Amino acid sequence: MNLDSIISVTGKPGLYKVLSQIKNGLIVESINDGKRVPIHATDKVSALSDISIYTNDGDMPLEEIYGVIFKKTEGKVAVNHKAAPEELRSFMADVVPNYDSDRVYNSDLKKMFQWFNVLVEKGLLVPDKDEKDAKPTDKTEAKPKKKAAPKKPVAKKSTPKVKSAKGGGQTSMPSKKGG
Repeated sequence: MNLDSIISVTGKPGLYKVLSQIKNGLIVESINDGKRVPIHATDKVSALSDISIYTNDGDMPLEEIYGVIFKKTEGKVAVNHKAAPEELRSFMADVVPNYDSDRVYNSDLKKMFQWFNVLVEKGLLVPDKDEKDAKPTDKTEAKPKKKAAPKKPVAKKSTPKVKSAKGGGQTSMPSKKGG
């Protein structure tokens, strides 16, 4: 899963996809409605690829959790984020059995499942395929790489030599004498 270009902005609802960078911020597109808006450098921005969930063994990145949920739901939406907290916690315990239930709040789970469902509905949550496991299909056959043609030597242009002014010789710039 590649969540690098997807961000959350504090104070703005939903998720955004980063389109470009401007002098003092970012140009983003809302995933929900497709509107483009500027995000200024003073806004708090969190990339989904930087977010992780507390587990008993350390932290688990959101990308890994979404990968497990994606496999469990077979690419469909997960539990509704408006469900009862007990239902969210039980689903999370099925997906990540060692998540730290004391440090992961209900609001965190709601936001996590809401984001997951939005990404699945918009088709932005696609699991990465390892290069080892990926086999070329009819459409994406592996093409042999072309060898680069050897570079021909380019003749250097000679540059005129400049004589330095040693021992009181003439300089290229006239000096101003005056007093």
